[in-house]
Amino acid sequence: MHRVTISRRQFLSTSIGLCLAAGVSGASPLQAQQRLQIGIGTYSYHGLSVDDMIVQLNALQVRSIEMSRVEFMLLSHPVDELFRATRAKLDHAGVRCLSYYSATIVTDQELEDAIRFARLLGASNITGDATGAVLARIDKRLTEEGLTFGLHNHYFKQKFAYESAEDVLGALAGLSKTMGATADVGHFASCGYDPVSSVRKLAPRLRMVHLKDVQAAGGEVNVLLGKGIAKIPEVMRELHRQRFGGLVAVEYEKEGPVNEDLKEEVEFARNLA
Repeated sequence: MHRVTISRRQFLSTSIGLCLAAGVSGASPLQAQQRLQIGIGTYSYHGLSVDDMIVQLNALQVRSIEMSRVEFMLLSHPVDELFRATRAKLDHAGVRCLSYYSATIVTDQELEDAIRFARLLGASNITGDATGAVLARIDKRLTEEGLTFGLHNHYFKQKFAYESAEDVLGALAGLSKTMGATADVGHFASCGYDPVSSVRKLAPRLRMVHLKDVQAAGGEVNVLLGKGIAKIPEVMRELHRQRFGGLVAVEYEKEGPVNEDLKEEVEFARNLA
Protein backbone atom coordinates (compact mmCIF):
# COMPACT_ATOMS: atom_id res chain seq x y z
CA MET A 1 0.00 0.00 0.00
CA HIS A 2 1.13 3.59 -0.09
CA ARG A 3 3.70 3.97 2.04
CA VAL A 4 5.79 -0.19 9.36
CA THR A 5 14.82 -6.43 23.58
CA ILE A 6 14.29 -9.98 23.41
CA SER A 7 13.77 -9.78 27.17
CA ARG A 8 11.14 -7.06 26.75
CA ARG A 9 9.19 -9.13 24.23
CA GLN A 10 9.30 -12.20 26.44
CA PHE A 11 8.16 -10.14 29.41
CA LEU A 12 5.21 -8.63 27.52
CA SER A 13 4.16 -11.99 26.13
CA THR A 14 4.28 -13.65 29.53
CA SER A 15 2.45 -10.79 31.25
CA ILE A 16 -0.39 -10.72 28.73
CA GLY A 17 -0.73 -14.49 28.80
CA LEU A 18 -1.05 -14.44 32.58
CA CYS A 19 -3.58 -11.61 32.47
CA LEU A 20 -5.75 -13.45 29.99
CA ALA A 21 -5.55 -16.70 31.90
CA ALA A 22 -6.44 -14.98 35.17
CA GLY A 23 -9.35 -13.07 33.71
CA VAL A 24 -7.76 -9.63 34.24
CA SER A 25 -9.34 -6.59 32.53
CA GLY A 26 -12.59 -8.41 31.96
CA ALA A 27 -11.11 -11.37 30.10
CA SER A 28 -12.98 -14.58 30.87
CA PRO A 29 -11.51 -18.09 30.80
CA LEU A 30 -13.30 -18.56 27.45
CA GLN A 31 -11.51 -15.51 26.03
CA ALA A 32 -8.20 -16.79 27.32
CA GLN A 33 -8.63 -19.94 25.26
CA GLN A 34 -9.28 -18.06 22.03
CA ARG A 35 -6.40 -17.14 19.79
CA LEU A 36 -6.25 -14.23 17.41
CA GLN A 37 -5.79 -15.17 13.76
CA ILE A 38 -2.36 -13.95 12.65
CA GLY A 39 -1.62 -13.53 8.96
CA ILE A 40 0.30 -11.21 6.68
CA GLY A 41 -0.55 -8.28 4.46
CA THR A 42 1.36 -9.20 1.35
CA TYR A 43 2.56 -5.68 0.60
CA SER A 44 5.18 -6.64 3.17
CA TYR A 45 6.75 -8.81 0.46
CA HIS A 46 6.44 -6.30 -2.37
CA GLY A 47 10.16 -6.67 -3.10
CA LEU A 48 9.79 -10.39 -3.84
CA SER A 49 8.11 -12.27 -6.67
CA VAL A 50 4.85 -14.02 -5.86
CA ASP A 51 6.65 -17.37 -5.96
CA ASP A 52 9.35 -16.22 -3.53
CA MET A 53 6.69 -14.67 -1.30
CA ILE A 54 4.91 -18.01 -1.06
CA VAL A 55 8.18 -19.68 -0.08
CA GLN A 56 8.46 -17.23 2.79
CA LEU A 57 4.83 -17.69 3.83
CA ASN A 58 5.36 -21.43 3.99
CA ALA A 59 8.57 -21.01 5.96
CA LEU A 60 6.65 -18.98 8.55
CA GLN A 61 3.66 -21.35 8.39
CA VAL A 62 1.40 -18.42 7.56
CA ARG A 63 -1.88 -19.73 6.18
CA SER A 64 -3.98 -16.55 5.88
CA ILE A 65 -3.21 -13.36 3.96
CA GLU A 66 -4.62 -10.17 2.57
CA MET A 67 -3.52 -9.64 -1.04
CA SER A 68 -2.14 -6.11 -0.98
CA ARG A 69 0.72 -6.19 -3.44
CA VAL A 70 0.74 -3.16 -5.76
CA GLU A 71 0.45 -5.18 -8.97
CA PHE A 72 -2.93 -6.50 -7.77
CA MET A 73 -4.41 -3.10 -6.87
CA LEU A 74 -6.92 -1.37 -9.12
CA LEU A 75 -4.46 1.43 -9.84
CA SER A 76 -2.19 -1.09 -11.60
CA HIS A 77 -5.01 -2.19 -13.96
CA PRO A 78 -4.33 -5.90 -13.41
CA VAL A 79 -5.77 -8.61 -15.65
CA ASP A 80 -7.80 -11.60 -14.53
CA GLU A 81 -5.09 -14.10 -15.40
CA LEU A 82 -2.80 -12.67 -12.70
CA PHE A 83 -5.43 -13.50 -10.10
CA ARG A 84 -6.17 -16.95 -11.51
CA ALA A 85 -2.52 -17.93 -11.65
CA THR A 86 -1.82 -16.60 -8.17
CA ARG A 87 -4.89 -18.31 -6.72
CA ALA A 88 -3.66 -21.63 -8.08
CA LYS A 89 -0.27 -21.11 -6.45
CA LEU A 90 -1.80 -20.10 -3.13
CA ASP A 91 -4.15 -23.08 -3.15
CA HIS A 92 -1.25 -25.42 -3.88
CA ALA A 93 0.66 -23.94 -0.94
CA GLY A 94 -2.31 -24.16 1.42
CA VAL A 95 -2.52 -20.37 1.83
CA ARG A 96 -5.95 -18.71 1.96
CA CYS A 97 -6.52 -15.17 0.72
CA LEU A 98 -9.14 -13.82 3.10
CA SER A 99 -9.15 -10.24 1.86
CA TYR A 100 -8.31 -8.32 -1.30
CA TYR A 101 -6.85 -4.82 -0.97
CA SER A 102 -8.23 -2.86 -3.89
CA ALA A 103 -6.99 0.61 -2.85
CA THR A 104 -9.22 3.51 -3.94
CA ILE A 105 -12.54 2.78 -5.66
CA VAL A 106 -13.95 5.68 -7.66
CA THR A 107 -16.02 4.36 -10.55
CA ASP A 108 -18.66 1.65 -10.92
CA GLN A 109 -16.30 -0.23 -13.22
CA GLU A 110 -13.60 -0.22 -10.56
CA LEU A 111 -16.14 -1.55 -8.09
CA GLU A 112 -17.08 -4.39 -10.43
CA ASP A 113 -13.39 -5.13 -11.03
CA ALA A 114 -12.72 -5.27 -7.29
CA ILE A 115 -15.59 -7.72 -6.79
CA ARG A 116 -14.36 -9.92 -9.62
CA PHE A 117 -10.76 -9.87 -8.37
CA ALA A 118 -11.84 -10.74 -4.84
CA ARG A 119 -13.86 -13.68 -6.21
CA LEU A 120 -10.91 -14.91 -8.26
CA LEU A 121 -8.73 -14.91 -5.14
CA GLY A 122 -11.41 -16.58 -3.04
CA ALA A 123 -11.54 -13.58 -0.70
CA SER A 124 -14.65 -12.72 1.28
CA ASN A 125 -13.59 -9.15 2.14
CA ILE A 126 -12.40 -6.15 0.16
CA THR A 127 -10.28 -3.51 1.87
CA GLY A 128 -10.01 -0.09 0.31
CA ASP A 129 -11.24 3.46 0.44
CA ALA A 130 -13.88 5.52 -1.31
CA THR A 131 -15.65 8.79 -0.66
CA GLY A 132 -19.08 10.18 -1.42
CA ALA A 133 -21.89 8.38 -3.24
CA VAL A 134 -19.75 5.43 -4.28
CA LEU A 135 -19.82 4.16 -0.67
CA ALA A 136 -23.54 3.47 -0.97
CA ARG A 137 -22.97 1.67 -4.27
CA ILE A 138 -20.23 -0.45 -2.69
CA ASP A 139 -22.66 -1.28 0.10
CA LYS A 140 -25.37 -2.34 -2.34
CA ARG A 141 -23.17 -4.44 -4.62
CA LEU A 142 -21.18 -6.19 -1.89
CA THR A 143 -24.36 -6.99 0.01
CA GLU A 144 -25.71 -8.55 -3.18
CA GLU A 145 -22.49 -10.53 -3.60
CA GLY A 146 -22.25 -11.66 0.02
CA LEU A 147 -18.92 -9.88 0.50
CA THR A 148 -17.82 -7.38 3.14
CA PHE A 149 -15.86 -4.15 2.89
CA GLY A 150 -13.24 -2.71 5.21
CA LEU A 151 -12.77 1.06 4.96
CA HIS A 152 -9.06 1.73 5.44
CA ASN A 153 -7.50 4.60 7.37
CA HIS A 154 -4.24 6.09 6.11
CA TYR A 155 -1.47 8.47 6.98
CA PHE A 156 -0.25 10.71 4.18
CA LYS A 157 1.68 13.95 4.37
CA GLN A 158 -1.34 15.59 2.77
CA LYS A 159 -4.74 15.38 4.47
CA PHE A 160 -6.54 12.07 3.88
CA ALA A 161 -10.27 11.50 4.17
CA TYR A 162 -9.92 8.78 6.82
CA GLU A 163 -7.29 9.45 9.46
CA SER A 164 -9.21 8.84 12.70
CA ALA A 165 -11.73 6.29 13.92
CA GLU A 166 -14.31 9.08 13.90
CA ASP A 167 -13.58 9.75 10.21
CA VAL A 168 -14.22 6.10 9.40
CA LEU A 169 -17.35 5.80 11.53
CA GLY A 170 -18.76 9.00 10.06
CA ALA A 171 -18.41 7.62 6.54
CA LEU A 172 -20.05 4.33 7.56
CA ALA A 173 -23.01 5.96 9.31
CA GLY A 174 -26.28 4.91 7.67
CA LEU A 175 -24.67 2.08 5.71
CA SER A 176 -25.38 -1.61 6.27
CA LYS A 177 -23.25 -4.01 8.29
CA THR A 178 -21.67 -5.07 5.00
CA MET A 179 -19.57 -1.94 5.40
CA GLY A 180 -16.92 -2.13 8.09
CA ALA A 181 -13.42 -0.97 8.92
CA THR A 182 -9.94 -2.29 8.28
CA ALA A 183 -7.97 -0.66 11.09
CA ASP A 184 -4.33 0.12 10.39
CA VAL A 185 -2.92 0.72 13.85
CA GLY A 186 0.37 2.07 12.50
CA HIS A 187 -1.40 4.69 10.42
CA PHE A 188 -3.53 5.72 13.41
CA ALA A 189 -0.32 6.29 15.37
CA SER A 190 1.28 8.16 12.46
CA CYS A 191 -1.73 10.49 12.36
CA GLY A 192 -1.40 11.18 16.07
CA TYR A 193 -4.31 9.04 17.28
CA ASP A 194 -4.19 6.42 20.01
CA PRO A 195 -4.33 3.01 18.30
CA VAL A 196 -5.96 1.24 21.25
CA SER A 197 -8.75 3.79 21.58
CA SER A 198 -9.22 3.75 17.80
CA VAL A 199 -9.59 -0.04 17.65
CA ARG A 200 -11.98 0.08 20.60
CA LYS A 201 -14.18 2.70 18.91
CA LEU A 202 -14.27 0.67 15.68
CA ALA A 203 -15.18 -2.59 17.42
CA PRO A 204 -18.79 -2.79 16.11
CA ARG A 205 -17.54 -2.35 12.53
CA LEU A 206 -14.11 -4.00 12.70
CA ARG A 207 -13.46 -6.40 9.81
CA MET A 208 -9.70 -6.83 10.03
CA VAL A 209 -6.58 -5.25 11.48
CA HIS A 210 -3.31 -4.22 9.87
CA LEU A 211 -0.72 -4.77 12.59
CA LYS A 212 2.05 -2.26 12.04
CA ASP A 213 4.38 -0.24 14.25
CA VAL A 214 5.87 3.16 13.43
CA GLN A 215 8.74 5.21 14.73
CA ALA A 216 6.90 8.47 15.44
CA ALA A 217 3.76 10.48 14.77
CA GLY A 218 3.90 12.69 11.70
CA GLY A 219 5.83 10.10 9.71
CA GLU A 220 5.53 6.61 8.30
CA VAL A 221 8.85 4.99 9.16
CA ASN A 222 8.03 1.38 10.02
CA VAL A 223 9.82 -0.36 12.88
CA LEU A 224 9.58 -3.88 14.25
CA LEU A 225 6.44 -4.63 16.25
CA GLY A 226 6.79 -3.49 19.84
CA LYS A 227 9.60 -1.03 19.11
CA GLY A 228 7.52 1.97 18.10
CA ILE A 229 4.60 4.06 19.32
CA ALA A 230 1.65 1.94 18.09
CA LYS A 231 1.12 0.18 21.45
CA ILE A 232 1.03 -3.26 19.85
CA PRO A 233 0.69 -5.34 23.07
CA GLU A 234 -2.16 -3.10 24.23
CA VAL A 235 -3.84 -3.32 20.81
CA MET A 236 -3.69 -7.10 20.96
CA ARG A 237 -5.11 -7.06 24.48
CA GLU A 238 -8.01 -4.92 23.23
CA LEU A 239 -8.65 -7.36 20.38
CA HIS A 240 -8.79 -10.18 22.91
CA ARG A 241 -11.26 -8.16 24.99
CA GLN A 242 -13.46 -7.80 21.89
CA ARG A 243 -13.13 -11.50 21.07
CA PHE A 244 -12.11 -10.33 17.63
CA GLY A 245 -12.39 -13.15 15.11
CA GLY A 246 -11.09 -11.48 11.96
CA LEU A 247 -7.64 -11.49 10.40
CA VAL A 248 -4.82 -9.65 12.16
CA ALA A 249 -2.49 -9.07 9.23
CA VAL A 250 1.12 -8.19 10.01
CA GLU A 251 2.34 -5.42 7.72
CA TYR A 252 5.91 -4.23 7.41
CA GLU A 253 6.49 -1.48 4.88
CA LYS A 254 10.20 -1.38 4.26
CA GLU A 255 12.44 -1.39 1.23
CA GLY A 256 15.14 -4.02 0.90
CA PRO A 257 15.40 -7.48 2.49
CA VAL A 258 12.59 -8.18 4.96
CA ASN A 259 12.58 -11.95 5.46
CA GLU A 260 14.32 -11.97 8.84
CA ASP A 261 12.38 -8.94 10.03
CA LEU A 262 9.07 -10.56 9.14
CA LYS A 263 10.08 -13.74 10.91
CA GLU A 264 10.56 -11.66 14.05
CA GLU A 265 7.32 -9.72 13.43
CA VAL A 266 5.20 -12.85 13.06
CA GLU A 267 6.78 -14.42 16.14
CA PHE A 268 6.05 -11.27 18.15
CA ALA A 269 2.42 -11.19 16.99
CA ARG A 270 1.90 -14.89 17.68
CA ASN A 271 3.28 -14.53 21.19
CA LEU A 272 0.52 -12.00 21.85
CA ALA A 273 -2.22 -13.90 20.02
